[in-house]
Amino acid sequence: MHGEPRPTTAHQPYPVAAGMEAEDVKDELRRAIRHQREGRSHRLRDEAAVAFADVLATVPAVQDAAVVVAYAARPTEPGTGELLERLAGRGARVLLPVLGAGLARDWAEYAGPDDLRERAPGRPPEPGGPNLGADVIVEADVVICPALAVDTSGARLGQGGGWYDRVLKQVRPGVPSIAMVFPEELYDAADRPLPYESHDVPVQAVATPAGWHALPVE
Repeated sequence: MHGEPRPTTAHQPYPVAAGMEAEDVKDELRRAIRHQREGRSHRLRDEAAVAFADVLATVPAVQDAAVVVAYAARPTEPGTGELLERLAGRGARVLLPVLGAGLARDWAEYAGPDDLRERAPGRPPEPGGPNLGADVIVEADVVICPALAVDTSGARLGQGGGWYDRVLKQVRPGVPSIAMVFPEELYDAADRPLPYESHDVPVQAVATPAGWHALPVE
Protein backbone atom coordinates (compact mmCIF):
# COMPACT_ATOMS: atom_id res chain seq x y z
CA MET A 1 0.00 0.00 0.00
CA HIS A 2 1.30 3.38 -0.98
CA GLY A 3 2.52 5.16 2.15
CA GLU A 4 -0.24 3.68 4.36
CA PRO A 5 -1.38 6.82 6.23
CA ARG A 6 -1.69 6.64 10.00
CA PRO A 7 -4.30 8.38 12.14
CA THR A 8 -2.96 11.41 13.97
CA THR A 9 -4.47 13.53 16.71
CA ALA A 10 -2.39 16.56 15.73
CA HIS A 11 -4.75 19.42 14.76
CA GLN A 12 -7.62 16.93 14.76
CA PRO A 13 -11.02 18.29 15.81
CA TYR A 14 -12.92 15.99 18.15
CA PRO A 15 -15.62 18.01 19.94
CA VAL A 16 -17.26 14.98 21.54
CA ALA A 17 -18.65 14.89 25.07
CA ALA A 18 -20.35 12.14 27.05
CA GLY A 19 -24.07 11.91 26.49
CA MET A 20 -24.14 13.63 23.10
CA GLU A 21 -26.47 12.23 20.46
CA ALA A 22 -24.81 10.88 17.31
CA GLU A 23 -26.33 13.55 15.06
CA ASP A 24 -25.20 16.32 17.42
CA VAL A 25 -21.67 14.91 17.40
CA LYS A 26 -21.75 14.81 13.60
CA ASP A 27 -22.89 18.43 13.40
CA GLU A 28 -20.14 19.60 15.76
CA LEU A 29 -17.51 17.64 13.84
CA ARG A 30 -18.74 19.02 10.51
CA ARG A 31 -18.49 22.60 11.76
CA ALA A 32 -15.00 22.07 13.18
CA ILE A 33 -13.63 20.27 10.11
CA ARG A 34 -15.13 22.75 7.65
CA HIS A 35 -13.60 25.60 9.63
CA GLN A 36 -10.22 23.90 9.58
CA ARG A 37 -10.43 23.25 5.84
CA GLU A 38 -11.12 26.93 5.19
CA GLY A 39 -7.74 27.77 6.72
CA ARG A 40 -5.76 25.66 4.24
CA SER A 41 -3.99 27.85 1.69
CA HIS A 42 -4.51 27.59 -2.07
CA ARG A 43 -0.92 26.42 -2.44
CA LEU A 44 -1.37 23.59 0.04
CA ARG A 45 -4.64 22.57 -1.60
CA ASP A 46 -2.99 22.45 -5.03
CA GLU A 47 -0.07 20.42 -3.72
CA ALA A 48 -2.45 18.00 -2.00
CA ALA A 49 -4.50 17.56 -5.19
CA VAL A 50 -1.43 16.33 -7.06
CA ALA A 51 -0.49 14.06 -4.15
CA PHE A 52 -4.01 12.59 -4.04
CA ALA A 53 -3.78 11.79 -7.76
CA ASP A 54 -0.38 10.15 -7.23
CA VAL A 55 -1.70 8.04 -4.35
CA LEU A 56 -4.89 6.91 -6.08
CA ALA A 57 -2.89 5.92 -9.15
CA THR A 58 -1.34 3.17 -6.99
CA VAL A 59 -4.68 1.67 -5.87
CA PRO A 60 -5.29 -1.54 -7.86
CA ALA A 61 -9.06 -1.01 -7.97
CA VAL A 62 -8.52 2.41 -9.54
CA GLN A 63 -5.82 1.17 -11.92
CA ASP A 64 -8.09 -1.59 -13.22
CA ALA A 65 -11.36 0.37 -13.40
CA ALA A 66 -12.94 1.03 -16.77
CA VAL A 67 -15.72 3.10 -15.15
CA VAL A 68 -14.85 5.34 -12.21
CA VAL A 69 -17.39 7.23 -10.14
CA ALA A 70 -15.70 10.32 -8.75
CA TYR A 71 -16.61 13.92 -7.90
CA ALA A 72 -15.62 17.46 -8.79
CA ALA A 73 -14.39 19.01 -5.57
CA ARG A 74 -15.53 22.28 -4.10
CA PRO A 75 -12.73 24.74 -3.26
CA THR A 76 -12.01 23.58 0.30
CA GLU A 77 -12.42 19.84 -0.35
CA PRO A 78 -9.57 17.49 -1.23
CA GLY A 79 -8.92 18.49 -4.83
CA THR A 80 -9.88 16.15 -7.66
CA GLY A 81 -8.96 18.16 -10.75
CA GLU A 82 -5.63 16.40 -11.34
CA LEU A 83 -7.19 13.02 -10.59
CA LEU A 84 -10.05 13.50 -13.06
CA GLU A 85 -7.66 14.54 -15.83
CA ARG A 86 -5.42 11.53 -15.25
CA LEU A 87 -8.34 9.11 -15.22
CA ALA A 88 -9.76 10.55 -18.43
CA GLY A 89 -6.29 10.64 -19.96
CA ARG A 90 -5.85 6.88 -19.55
CA GLY A 91 -9.25 6.24 -21.14
CA ALA A 92 -11.43 5.60 -18.10
CA ARG A 93 -15.06 6.60 -18.28
CA VAL A 94 -15.51 9.02 -15.37
CA LEU A 95 -18.97 9.65 -13.93
CA LEU A 96 -19.65 12.73 -11.80
CA PRO A 97 -22.70 13.58 -9.69
CA VAL A 98 -25.46 15.82 -10.96
CA LEU A 99 -27.60 17.01 -8.07
CA GLY A 100 -31.31 17.17 -8.68
CA ALA A 101 -34.05 18.48 -6.43
CA GLY A 102 -33.86 17.22 -2.88
CA LEU A 103 -32.02 13.92 -2.77
CA ALA A 104 -32.45 13.11 -6.46
CA ARG A 105 -29.36 11.38 -7.86
CA ASP A 106 -28.08 11.59 -11.41
CA TRP A 107 -24.77 11.29 -13.23
CA ALA A 108 -23.00 12.71 -16.27
CA GLU A 109 -19.65 11.98 -17.88
CA TYR A 110 -16.59 14.09 -17.20
CA ALA A 111 -15.58 15.92 -20.38
CA GLY A 112 -12.74 18.08 -19.12
CA PRO A 113 -12.36 20.99 -16.68
CA ASP A 114 -13.86 23.55 -19.07
CA ASP A 115 -17.13 21.60 -19.12
CA LEU A 116 -17.67 21.85 -15.35
CA ARG A 117 -20.13 24.45 -14.08
CA GLU A 118 -21.28 25.51 -10.61
CA ARG A 119 -25.01 25.55 -11.19
CA ALA A 120 -25.92 27.07 -7.83
CA PRO A 121 -23.94 28.72 -5.00
CA GLY A 122 -22.31 26.16 -2.73
CA ARG A 123 -22.99 23.22 -5.03
CA PRO A 124 -20.11 21.20 -6.44
CA PRO A 125 -19.19 21.73 -10.10
CA GLU A 126 -21.18 19.52 -12.47
CA PRO A 127 -20.59 18.32 -16.04
CA GLY A 128 -22.58 19.93 -18.81
CA GLY A 129 -23.27 16.73 -20.77
CA PRO A 130 -26.51 14.77 -20.81
CA ASN A 131 -27.76 13.20 -17.61
CA LEU A 132 -27.39 9.41 -17.65
CA GLY A 133 -29.89 8.50 -14.93
CA ALA A 134 -29.37 7.19 -11.42
CA ASP A 135 -29.10 3.56 -12.54
CA VAL A 136 -25.80 4.13 -14.38
CA ILE A 137 -24.09 3.75 -11.00
CA VAL A 138 -24.31 -0.05 -11.46
CA GLU A 139 -21.64 0.27 -14.18
CA ALA A 140 -19.09 1.61 -11.70
CA ASP A 141 -15.96 -0.45 -11.02
CA VAL A 142 -14.84 1.80 -8.16
CA VAL A 143 -16.31 4.78 -6.30
CA ILE A 144 -14.11 7.66 -5.15
CA CYS A 145 -16.21 9.66 -2.75
CA PRO A 146 -15.89 12.84 -0.70
CA ALA A 147 -15.84 12.85 3.08
CA LEU A 148 -15.21 15.25 5.92
CA ALA A 149 -13.59 12.48 7.95
CA VAL A 150 -13.11 8.71 8.00
CA ASP A 151 -12.11 6.43 10.86
CA THR A 152 -10.15 3.21 10.73
CA SER A 153 -13.30 1.08 10.97
CA GLY A 154 -14.58 2.55 7.69
CA ALA A 155 -17.06 4.99 9.23
CA ARG A 156 -17.43 8.02 6.95
CA LEU A 157 -18.60 11.49 7.97
CA GLY A 158 -20.33 13.12 5.01
CA GLN A 159 -21.80 16.55 4.46
CA GLY A 160 -25.07 15.64 6.15
CA GLY A 161 -27.52 15.06 3.33
CA GLY A 162 -27.18 11.29 3.10
CA TRP A 163 -26.62 11.54 -0.67
CA TYR A 164 -23.58 9.27 -0.81
CA ASP A 165 -24.98 6.78 1.70
CA ARG A 166 -27.78 6.19 -0.80
CA VAL A 167 -25.35 6.03 -3.73
CA LEU A 168 -23.11 3.47 -2.03
CA LYS A 169 -26.09 1.17 -1.49
CA GLN A 170 -26.67 1.09 -5.27
CA VAL A 171 -23.27 -0.10 -6.49
CA ARG A 172 -22.68 -3.72 -7.48
CA PRO A 173 -21.61 -6.08 -4.70
CA GLY A 174 -17.85 -6.05 -4.31
CA VAL A 175 -17.30 -2.63 -5.87
CA PRO A 176 -15.01 -0.75 -3.47
CA SER A 177 -15.53 2.79 -2.26
CA ILE A 178 -12.55 5.01 -1.43
CA ALA A 179 -12.92 8.22 0.58
CA MET A 180 -10.54 11.15 0.16
CA VAL A 181 -9.59 13.13 3.29
CA PHE A 182 -6.74 15.30 4.51
CA PRO A 183 -4.30 13.62 6.94
CA GLU A 184 -5.81 15.05 10.13
CA GLU A 185 -9.26 13.84 9.02
CA LEU A 186 -8.34 10.16 9.39
CA TYR A 187 -9.43 9.08 12.88
CA ASP A 188 -8.41 6.11 15.00
CA ALA A 189 -11.62 4.17 15.65
CA ALA A 190 -10.18 2.71 18.86
CA ASP A 191 -9.47 6.12 20.37
CA ARG A 192 -11.59 8.66 18.51
CA PRO A 193 -14.40 6.82 16.74
CA LEU A 194 -16.67 8.74 14.43
CA PRO A 195 -20.41 8.58 15.15
CA TYR A 196 -22.11 5.87 13.12
CA GLU A 197 -25.85 5.33 12.62
CA SER A 198 -27.86 2.54 11.03
CA HIS A 199 -28.32 4.39 7.72
CA ASP A 200 -24.60 5.14 7.33
CA VAL A 201 -22.62 3.13 4.77
CA PRO A 202 -18.92 2.45 5.46
CA VAL A 203 -16.15 2.85 2.92
CA GLN A 204 -13.64 0.12 2.06
CA ALA A 205 -10.53 2.31 1.79
CA VAL A 206 -9.25 5.78 2.57
CA ALA A 207 -6.76 7.96 0.70
CA THR A 208 -4.83 10.95 2.01
CA PRO A 209 -2.00 12.86 0.31
CA ALA A 210 0.38 10.62 2.28
CA GLY A 211 -0.97 7.28 1.07
CA TRP A 212 -3.92 4.90 1.21
CA HIS A 213 -4.99 1.74 2.91
CA ALA A 214 -7.86 -0.70 2.95
CA LEU A 215 -10.19 -0.62 5.94
CA PRO A 216 -11.44 -3.68 7.85
CA VAL A 217 -15.09 -3.13 7.01
CA GLU A 218 -17.34 -5.96 8.14
